[in-house]
Amino acid sequence: MSAPCVFGLFNIKATIKYYSLLNIPCRTYAKKDTSSVSMIGGAFKKKKMGGKLGAVMEKKILPVESDPERLVNYVCGSNIFKTGEDVQLKPPSEYPEWLWGIRLGSPPPLEELDPNSKEYWRRIRKMAMRRNNQLAKLKKF
Repeated sequence: MSAPCVFGLFNIKATIKYYSLLNIPCRTYAKKDTSSVSMIGGAFKKKKMGGKLGAVMEKKILPVESDPERLVNYVCGSNIFKTGEDVQLKPPSEYPEWLWGIRLGSPPPLEELDPNSKEYWRRIRKMAMRRNNQLAKLKKF
């Protein structure tokens, strides 16, 4: 038999005697996880798990494409429907010119931005907010 729980009561002897009469166990351990993942039709099926916070969905594991010809000619993973095929890539001449001029790296520094543009003032505002937040952290109260 486990010891009875005492929840902040002042008279410990009376509390122990009272809880031992009620036969309330003190130790309640977590139950083992009995949920499992089942394999149906080659893809993992998501199982709902109940709890206080509601049903939780497990992650779906997608297979990795390893066919080099398919990787070169298709946008793998673009098909979100159960049936159908991924989008096939076109030759570069069929895409608009602005697509090849997109900046992929870090955003341009503040000195390169035009002071009459929205981007410039948004960046200034963001920098000021960061500075104010850092200064607010340093205050004691």
